[in-house]
Amino acid sequence: MPRPRSPQLSVDAIIRAALSLVDATGDFSFPKVAKELGVSQASLYNHIDNREHIIELMRGLVFSEFSARKRLDPAGLPWDEALRTLAHEYRDCLVDHPRLVPLLVTQTVQDLGVMRIYEDMAIVLGRAGLDLSVIVPAITTVDYLVLGSALELTAPDVVWSPPPGEFPALTAAISGLGSPAERSDTAFAFGLETIVAGIREVTKISF
Repeated sequence: MPRPRSPQLSVDAIIRAALSLVDATGDFSFPKVAKELGVSQASLYNHIDNREHIIELMRGLVFSEFSARKRLDPAGLPWDEALRTLAHEYRDCLVDHPRLVPLLVTQTVQDLGVMRIYEDMAIVLGRAGLDLSVIVPAITTVDYLVLGSALELTAPDVVWSPPPGEFPALTAAISGLGSPAERSDTAFAFGLETIVAGIREVTKISF
């Protein structure tokens, strides 16, 4: 059988090429994706609608492993353990693609797998005793923590560089800081426990 004259295109190939560009540079474009795949830019439109479509499909791709897992039973764990599990699994989907985060936050979430995470968080936070009016603010706070800790992985090794002899409290605090990955892990763990403690205080739950 003769070989095709042009590379075979698929939605998956396009999304993976775009994600590879984002991982490397923080962004992508249709011309660059086409060049990466060795096809014409026009041919991409046979599979993809627009830039927003690609971003949402990249969201679905990075969360596909999470979506394939057996769904967490929010009633099967104490609410605090369930929230920790959800937050860690959410973050795990992003740590390999931190440069994708700024693109994801610019548009509406439509992927059903990602929606599942938010549904489970809403259930868990309701079980924790939070009033319905503060469920979304609580979810948003977890969002800030997860997305921010993933984005920290793109930070330089040295975040603060105070002049010698100035800002002594900050200088002491940053001495011995680890790599961006270590800083991100530590801050995420601290932030998550702070959120859990705050929910306990707000709802006056005793353990």
